[in-house]
Amino acid sequence: MSSQEIPEEKHLPSEQGDAHHGAVAVADDPFADPGLPVHRPRIQDIDERAAKRSERTVALLFTLSMLATVAFIASFVILPVDKIVYIFPIGKVSALNFALGVSLGAALFCIGAGAVHWARTLMSDVEVAAERHEIAAPAEVKAQVLQDFADGARESAIGRRPLIRNTMFGALALLPLSAVVILRDLGPLPEDKLRKTIWAKGKMLINQNTMEPLRPEDIVVGSLTFAMPEGLEEDAHDFQTQIAKAALMIVRIQPENIKDKKELEWSHDGIVAYSKICTHVGCPISLYEQQSHHVLCPCHQSTFDLSDGARVIFGPAGHALPQLRIGVNDEGFLEALGDFEEPVGPSFWERG
Repeated sequence: MSSQEIPEEKHLPSEQGDAHHGAVAVADDPFADPGLPVHRPRIQDIDERAAKRSERTVALLFTLSMLATVAFIASFVILPVDKIVYIFPIGKVSALNFALGVSLGAALFCIGAGAVHWARTLMSDVEVAAERHEIAAPAEVKAQVLQDFADGARESAIGRRPLIRNTMFGALALLPLSAVVILRDLGPLPEDKLRKTIWAKGKMLINQNTMEPLRPEDIVVGSLTFAMPEGLEEDAHDFQTQIAKAALMIVRIQPENIKDKKELEWSHDGIVAYSKICTHVGCPISLYEQQSHHVLCPCHQSTFDLSDGARVIFGPAGHALPQLRIGVNDEGFLEALGDFEEPVGPSFWERG
């Protein structure tokens, strides 16, 4: 082999002879700590006019946040839910949703932008390096932390710049009102609507199949008829809400077979009217057994005896079905003599 193919030993570092050469290579540490860069003051640190401009900018952003929060609340109160507007390039959108989104987004953005601008231009930007220590800090370190916090509060200029402080507090105080207003959108307050239905004295019983008023002779022994209150239209916007409480089932039982005294008094010639809504979870009852006078809820098989006050004889339902007191008007049609005595549905009245 030639000398070009095999390097000579004098070109290779020896274990002892080139120890000094190896030490020089190790000393060149590519991960050496470069230290903190030299602090360069900002224009706001040396020019009070620039600091005042930044202060006014931050205050303006906080003020805009307050105005946006007020706009959010005003939009919620003023704009109708069904108003549609055209917004380029989005297209047709709900005016209420668009106004709420823009105003709330502006309120949050202005608070964030104001805080960032404040920190970048007016708060102290001096970097401080500290060695790590154990979690359980000694007393002198705790004292130092409290002192650093006090120094930071002082250097933030929050005490010397009341315009920023006051507008920030105003923006932060108003912003939570948006959340309070949003809670109102969960729906109208129930008040006593769950305790009442639209049944009232004098309202005729309307057959849900024929949409005609019912006469006593229309109800035969052993039949099951579904009825709703007079004046309730299927195309009404609140039809489902009202029928969910006012749905009625009517059966005719021989008066001598009615065991409950109150049920007999509230009936007319053996015709009894009960709520169609099961007291378990509110399913509509639709199955009737004419020999036993039992009605069955198809959801969880709760069974009620219509000849004995509609009491529960089987299943998970906790209460009897509410009965509607009925009679006959001057024209010979069946009518209600009032509303249900207790709220209908899944044991609502038990919860007060």
